[in-house]
Amino acid sequence: MPDYPKILVYGYGNPGRQDDAVGVIFAEKIKKWAEDKKLGFIETVTNYQLNIEDAANICDKDLVIFADASQEEINGYTFTRLEPNREVDFTMHHVSPAFILHLCREIYAKTPVTYLVRIKGYSWDFLEEITPGALENLEDSVRYAGNFLEQYVQQAQYSM
Repeated sequence: MPDYPKILVYGYGNPGRQDDAVGVIFAEKIKKWAEDKKLGFIETVTNYQLNIEDAANICDKDLVIFADASQEEINGYTFTRLEPNREVDFTMHHVSPAFILHLCREIYAKTPVTYLVRIKGYSWDFLEEITPGALENLEDSVRYAGNFLEQYVQQAQYSM
C-alpha cells in the first residue's frame, strides 16, 4: 500500500452570515473533489472559527490548508504560505491560523507546511445566501487549490 502524505483542509466561517460561509464551502468542495479523484486520504474539517485545540488537529499533518472569507481588498482570493506567529489579539473571539501553527510548533515540536486561502466576500448579513461575486471567487480558489493539491501529492509520492 502506498504511503500517502497527510493532508488537512480546514474551512471555517459562519454559514448563516452570507459570504462568511465560503471557507466552510471551500472545504466541502475540496472533500468532494478529493473523493472524485480517489484521494480519500485528504481530510477536511469545518468549524465556525479556529480554536487553540486545533494545534492538535494539525500536528501530525504534512500539509494543512486553512480557508476563510476575507473582507480585505484582494482580487478574488489569495493563497499564502504561513509561518508560525505567536502574536494573538486576546480581544478577538478566535485565533489566527498562524497562531495555531505557532502552538503546534511549541507544543508538539512540529510545523506542517501550511497555507491560508482567503476568499474575497462582499456581504455579511444574517442570510444563508452567498453573493455571486463571492461564489465566483470560491470556485476560482477551489480550482487553484485542486491543482495545487494534485501537484503536491504527485511530488510527495515521487519522493517517497
